[in-house]
Formats: sequence, C-alpha cells, structure tokens
Amino acid sequence: MKGIHYLKNQLPVILINLLGMLALALFLAAGGTPVSSILFLLLVWLLVLVLCLLSFYFSRKKYLNQLLDMTEQLEERYLLPEIMHLPPRADDQVFYRIMKMSEKSMLERINEVQRERKEYKEYIEQWIHEVKTPITAAKLICENNRSPFTRELMAKLEDINRFTEQALYYARSEHTEKDYSVREISLNKVVHEAIADNKYLLRQNHVTITVDDMEHRVYSDDKWIRFILNQIISNAVKYHTDQPALHFFALKEKNQVILSVEDNGIGIPKSDLPRIFEKGFTGQNGRTIHSSTGIGLYLCRRLCDKLGIGIWAASKGKGTTISLAFHTNDFITGVQG
Repeated sequence: MKGIHYLKNQLPVILINLLGMLALALFLAAGGTPVSSILFLLLVWLLVLVLCLLSFYFSRKKYLNQLLDMTEQLEERYLLPEIMHLPPRADDQVFYRIMKMSEKSMLERINEVQRERKEYKEYIEQWIHEVKTPITAAKLICENNRSPFTRELMAKLEDINRFTEQALYYARSEHTEKDYSVREISLNKVVHEAIADNKYLLRQNHVTITVDDMEHRVYSDDKWIRFILNQIISNAVKYHTDQPALHFFALKEKNQVILSVEDNGIGIPKSDLPRIFEKGFTGQNGRTIHSSTGIGLYLCRRLCDKLGIGIWAASKGKGTTISLAFHTNDFITGVQG
C-alpha cells in the first residue's frame, strides 16, 4: 500500500479535522483567547492528527503486506481464507466472509470440473478400447486377403490405430505413474517392435530402414517407448523426401544410453527447433503439410518427462535426428556384471 493512496483514502478525515480546527480557532478568537494559545492548541491538534494517521498507515500496511506474502506463497491462492485469522476490524470481517464464500464456490466448481474430466477421460479410454476391436478385425481380414488394395488399406489402418493410441496416451499422460511398469528392456527389441507396428506405412512410402547392432539394455516401460518411437517414425514418414530412409542407432555416454532416430527428410528450420515439442506447434513445415497437429512430439516430451528420459532434436538443413537419453544405474549395472 502506497502512502499517497492512503492519504487519498483519508481525505474526508483530514478535511473534517481541518474544519474542526478552523471552527475551534474562530470560537476561541471570538472569546478573546490569545493568538499564541490558539496556535498552540491547533499545533497540538495537528500533531495528534499526523501521529494517528501515521500509526494507522504503518499498522495497516504491515497487515496488508502479510496478506500479500501469504498469498504469494500459496499455489492455490483461492485457499487464502483457510490460513487467515479473523480480522479485528468490522469492514475487514465483511471482506473475509466474502472471501470464504468465494473459496467455497471455487472448491465446489473445481470438484465439479474434476469429476467431469474424470468421467470424460474414462469415456475416451473405454471408447478407444472398444474401437480397437474392429481395427484388429479389419487387420486380420486384410492379412488373410493379401492384395495391393488390402496392403494400402493396412497402411490406413495403421494410421487409425496410431491416432487412437495417441488419444489414449494423451488421456493417460497426466497420470502416467498409474500405467507404466519399469523393467529392464532391450533397445534392439523395442526398436524392431516399433518398426513392425509401422511396417505397412514404411512399405507404402518405400522407406529404407537401417538398424545398427544395439546390445544396450535400459530400465523403462517398453510400451511407452514404443509409442514414442511410433510418433517419431510417423513424423519422419510425413516429412519424407523422394528416397526416404531411417537410421536407428545407440551409443553409451558416461551414465547415459542415447537412442537416436535419424531421417533424411526435409528437416526442421533452425527457428522452429526450440519449439517443436510445444503443444500445437507445427512450424513452417506444418503450413505445407496440413495433416500436422503439433500433438505427437508434445506427447513424446510429456511422456519422456514423466519417465525421466531426455529428448531433443537436431537438424541441419536436411534430415532430422531425434534422440532419447536413458539414465543408467551404475549400482544395478555393477551387480549384474
């Protein structure tokens, strides 16, 4: 609270006191009181007024600053009335009651929104599980009736399956700790499984696949890693060149195992690189390829953050490399060795 604002609020009190001082001076002068005595009384009155205003100002400022400090330390600031003491002043008590009513209304609204979000999330998950059944059935029909048409249809079914998985993982990404199982996995195995998940998409777009020997083993959830790799593969195919190629390789650096997926696509402009993991960001490439949603890499970053995996992208003119960094546990490695 600034002093100038406080003085503006106290103008009626100051004016009343000044009028009172003037009336007293006129009354005493009419009664023949010496001017020195009148000036002394007015000076005492003015001094008492100033001291009272200063006292009220500093006590009020201290109280309001304490409220501001408490509010800044709270994450949910609507809960301020829960840690406040009942104010001594009558006008402050009215505002305190208003804040309590606002807090109650906010908590009720938050509970309602959380319940609605939970019901919607459960519905989305149930719907995705239901829709997977006809997708799987359609895949089996295509597998049993091989033809150029069914191979093309299988690529589209892979797209549908990828989008449904994306929706499912988006719904679950807020609480991944309830849906993952960390165990030792082989990078070589999980990479080949991800390639198999996209085999018709890769075959339809004539993508050349190169996988280096990867004997590295890391601790993570293979299902979530496959989802992340599926998103990376899908992006690489989406932004491909005339002779698309994908290269999977891994290396160990200090206490990390880094899995990289390198493509020879159109690349990512330098100005877009810092933002490609932002939600909804499609960049310059997204303006030319209208199927871009800006969700895939955002989900990859979100899931990697939850799993404690580092993720970054590198691109120089043409081609892009997406890398995943898995932390290794020296103690476990030593025991196993």
